[in-house]
Amino acid sequence: MNRFTVVECEQRSDEWRKARLGKLTGSKAADMLATHRDGKTPSASRRNLLTQLVLERITGRSQENGYQSKYMERGTEREADAGALYEGLTGNILWPVGFLQHPTLQTGVSLDGYIGELEQPEGIIEAKCPIPATHLEYLETGKVPPEYLKQITHGLWISGAQWCDWLSFNPDFPEPLRAKLVRVEAQWIDLEAYEGLVKLFLAEVDQKEAAVRKLMQKAEAA
Repeated sequence: MNRFTVVECEQRSDEWRKARLGKLTGSKAADMLATHRDGKTPSASRRNLLTQLVLERITGRSQENGYQSKYMERGTEREADAGALYEGLTGNILWPVGFLQHPTLQTGVSLDGYIGELEQPEGIIEAKCPIPATHLEYLETGKVPPEYLKQITHGLWISGAQWCDWLSFNPDFPEPLRAKLVRVEAQWIDLEAYEGLVKLFLAEVDQKEAAVRKLMQKAEAA
């Protein structure tokens, strides 16, 4: 069985948004895994994500508000420069792709780019273009933040890549400090355990979707 099917589209296009409807995506991996401090009780962000996916499946409309602050817009504008810088730093050729859809589960990922052959990528990239204060924090810690590590885990699981290069890029800094690059090897992560968590979450979404559809039927019959 193929690891994924490819939806050829421009990211952030209408076709791309349609492909993601009702699916667990990499950007939502942290919400899926979010718990309270006890590490067991699901957090509000997890419940909100579950409801979002149910509504998207039933209505066929995105539940994301699409809001972008000026800093988020600037980050989006800098993505191409981040990719070019990455190629210069590593010598890797970065290839774009629209959306990778899991063959059997309602989940997928939008990669910032991949290295090698798409059918079995050597590596993938997760690029961020944060505000200066956040970029400085990344430079000082030298670590991938936990929420992005979960996003990376999702991308590695779907794509089957051997590693992910996480890049923080901010051109406002002096040249030696404009980029922080950290490689995360797939072998460091228990991807089988992650797949199990995805399946459990999507089973919850399926159950909630069925319950909401029954409510609709009762309301329509009343």
